[in-house]
Amino acid sequence: MGAVVGRHPGALVLPAVADVGRSWTLSVRSGRKVSKISRDQWARHQNGAAVVVFVDPLVFAPRRGASGDRIVGMPARALSFGMVAEQYERYRPGYPAELVDLVLTYAGRPIRTALEIGAGTGKATRLFAGAGVTVTATEPDGAMLAELRKHVPAGVETVRAAFEALRPGPKYDLVYAAAALHWTTPEGRWSRVAALLEPGGVFASFGGPTQLADPAVADAVRAARAPFLTSDEIPSPDGTPPGQAMQWPGTELQRCEWFVDVQLTVIKRRLTVSARDYVGHLSTISAYLTLPTSQREQVLSQIEQILPQRVELSADIIVHLASRRPDQ
Repeated sequence: MGAVVGRHPGALVLPAVADVGRSWTLSVRSGRKVSKISRDQWARHQNGAAVVVFVDPLVFAPRRGASGDRIVGMPARALSFGMVAEQYERYRPGYPAELVDLVLTYAGRPIRTALEIGAGTGKATRLFAGAGVTVTATEPDGAMLAELRKHVPAGVETVRAAFEALRPGPKYDLVYAAAALHWTTPEGRWSRVAALLEPGGVFASFGGPTQLADPAVADAVRAARAPFLTSDEIPSPDGTPPGQAMQWPGTELQRCEWFVDVQLTVIKRRLTVSARDYVGHLSTISAYLTLPTSQREQVLSQIEQILPQRVELSADIIVHLASRRPDQ
């Protein structure tokens, strides 16, 4: 795996040392200072395991490793899921049929083709493919894409690429992102989406946090987590307050020249799972994945110890829909 190019405050996840050749070098530029991190330095500090390097701001100059792979514009938390791809598939909840019905009804016309941004292990992919839509699933993480291929129909086309690396080509009736849009680069986001859509096509973004429904249990988990993490959620990318009628990305879409008829719908959902499965779910959350291994194991163990045998979860799906202007 090669280096990452981007301008994201945060961090970069580097793969295990065995995954790249001796020629691997990372150049990190912060202001006027340029630092070089060699493969051997990385291996000495991390004993060959995957590592997170924190830099603010990030500006990476890549040198290709043995595989020649290069991922552009992805912050560390976005690239942390591959190490737990199987757990992600097992513990993350899927999506109900109500979601695809909502999107297809909003479209008001046949949806034959779709492009998925950041498909993960394909939980939304299989939903739309099962409704007869020809889906092209894009995903930057090779391990996640490999897991996706185990679970989606043969007709799904898969592409290993970050959203920012996609080039104009075929236009789609639908472009959608399932709990993935917040990982994309803000600059040029909507012009890229518009370029991928047919005039009058639909953009959909959906997801939402999976939260403990019992306030007392949630408070206990928050206290157990506090020494390690102040929060395990992703804040609104544009700072929209949680109580506002329109949430992100709808707030951006409403100001965007390429889109009209922006709508927000909430699909209410409650789930009941075992304590172990809930901790399994937490183990796939990026905030925990970017902790040092010892801390991650410690906090997850402490959380499991304080949970009742089964927990109820609020797992509402927040759906944003918009239509591409036919005249743009």
